Amino acid sequence: MRAIRLPEPPSGSLGTPEIFEGGIYSVIRRAVILGNGFAGSENQSIGLVRALGLSDKQSFYRVTRPKGGINEWLHWLPVSLHKKLNYVIKRICGESRFLKAGARKLVPIAAANGGSSGLSTVLEADAKQIATIARETFEKDGPLLVVASGRDTISLASSIRRLAPENVFVVQIQHPRSHLNRFDLVITPQHDYYPLTPQAQEQIPRFLRRWITPREPPDRHVVLTVGALHRADSAALREAATAWHDELAPLPKPLLVVNVGGPTSHCRYGADLAKQLILSLQKVLPSCGSLRISFSRRTPQKVANILIKELSSHPKVYIWDGEGTNPHMGHLAWADAFVITADSVSMLSEACSTGKAVYVIGAERCTWKFSDFHKSLRERGVVRPFTGKEDISESWSYPPLNDTAEAASRVREALAERGWRLQV
Repeated sequence: MRAIRLPEPPSGSLGTPEIFEGGIYSVIRRAVILGNGFAGSENQSIGLVRALGLSDKQSFYRVTRPKGGINEWLHWLPVSLHKKLNYVIKRICGESRFLKAGARKLVPIAAANGGSSGLSTVLEADAKQIATIARETFEKDGPLLVVASGRDTISLASSIRRLAPENVFVVQIQHPRSHLNRFDLVITPQHDYYPLTPQAQEQIPRFLRRWITPREPPDRHVVLTVGALHRADSAALREAATAWHDELAPLPKPLLVVNVGGPTSHCRYGADLAKQLILSLQKVLPSCGSLRISFSRRTPQKVANILIKELSSHPKVYIWDGEGTNPHMGHLAWADAFVITADSVSMLSEACSTGKAVYVIGAERCTWKFSDFHKSLRERGVVRPFTGKEDISESWSYPPLNDTAEAASRVREALAERGWRLQV
């Protein structure tokens, strides 16, 4: 009897079938985004997942804190401790209008910065639940990419990785301050490492240095960016250009867009900056075709009121009143130049990714790592100070920031080192 000869597995030159490469277990087809309720943080995660090509396969979970009464004074606590303390207070004091906990239910997600996130609902984040999903669906759907951003997501993201280390790849955006080995990858701006520079060390009293983080330089699984990640990629801007064509295309050129943020602990200002901005804008108005102004959620009302009072009656000026669809993405697509207050890393990062002229006002009021961020932008030639002497009709250009795409490339490299890859 002649022996039966089994077929040889295909050789590498002919292409190895997926089953010999680890099969579906090595292919990431889905992502979970962990949000904290702040557009500046959540847009970074949404932007990264979009750059990785997983926007159509993403689920959105949000870490919520108890609200109402004394809870408004407890936001400095870690979110897990805050929830436990809220539970104890409720047991002691009972339910009341002063103690209102966040509900565990599906809630609508607001469109941030004028664009749809592509998500209709947000789920209450639960580390055990997400880790269980990752484990139980691993054989069918492969690994789960988890992308988180913001302080309140740190403990949740690290818990998911601890509970399902073989089934997830966890990316934490923004520096978690300590124990970076809790994550597979950390993506953070270069200026988060400002405390390690000689200038920063001179500003910190010696007895406080051990408490200032980070205390160690970035290791191999830390990805450094210039600014913040965001959703304003070329495809999104093309979509926004179409969506806002009828409103923005007919405007006289050049179109100058002014984005006003709000003061922070390291960029302090108030009515003084508003008055400075008004004087400078009045000087450049003759070289503008149109001027549009938008405020963020952090803009103090007194700052907004001063600008509205002084500029709203000018025929070239339009000030968005906060009603209807946020024009932010449309502004990014159609503006010829931007003026942005120095406090907002996110708005500056988005504008600097367009390659258009970006002017900054208020940088001299910023300290610590914000000052370092502005310095890096100036050295790259992507921003200039706004003085009121500019001719807006004279454009200038630079190599645009490309942080989101570059971070996505590093994620792919890190996945490859683990033997995983994204579905193409």
